[in-house]
Amino acid sequence: MSVAEAARKVRPLEIDPEVMASIHPLVFHDAPRVAALHHAAMGDSTWARLGVRFLTALYQNLVNTPGFIGFVYREGGEVRGFIAGSTDPDRMMSRVFRKAWFLLAPAALPSGLRPSTLRKLLQTPRYKEVSDAVDLPGDVKAESLFCSFEPDLRGRRVAGAINKMLFDDLLSRGHRYVKVTTEVDNEGANRQLRSWGFADCGRFHFYGKEMVTYVLDLQSSTRVEARGHHPMVE
Repeated sequence: MSVAEAARKVRPLEIDPEVMASIHPLVFHDAPRVAALHHAAMGDSTWARLGVRFLTALYQNLVNTPGFIGFVYREGGEVRGFIAGSTDPDRMMSRVFRKAWFLLAPAALPSGLRPSTLRKLLQTPRYKEVSDAVDLPGDVKAESLFCSFEPDLRGRRVAGAINKMLFDDLLSRGHRYVKVTTEVDNEGANRQLRSWGFADCGRFHFYGKEMVTYVLDLQSSTRVEARGHHPMVE
């Protein structure tokens, strides 16, 4: 099945207007809560290993970095879920570390000096090259990078709605495809991505794990429309 066929085969998303109205662009003051959610869901990932203080500084600086697109789900004034993506992750991360290294480096200590974490950090610049060395349908730059939700939001279609906000925004900016990578043995993530119409474009090895690259054809998706929701810095 082609990438376009996988996207077309999924039925349209049922939208809850109340949920959609509770999703907002991720801003500076959301960073501490977003960092806590990121760490809770992805504590063993490379960035999360650097700790909540580092993640807070990272998100505080990402919000004003060209290429960043992020949304939060707020309920009762509290951020209970988020998604973060980019129109060009490599360029975005390079910019944020160049402009804010003097804030990010101290925030990463002492965790960043642990040998196991340091080894992963040194590998990270090659991630795009390795994850792109699969059967991609074209020039795929946009990527959905991180997301996390409080467990009791399951079944309320919050994840689907916040994904739609990101994908709508990417399509409105002229990106036909969006990429997501995950571990092959992460059954929940793999199931959710396939249910969204993402196509498995191939496997690769990184950080000592077997990974899979998924791509969604935004233009062919039954769930995505070209609508801008985020005042992204250019």
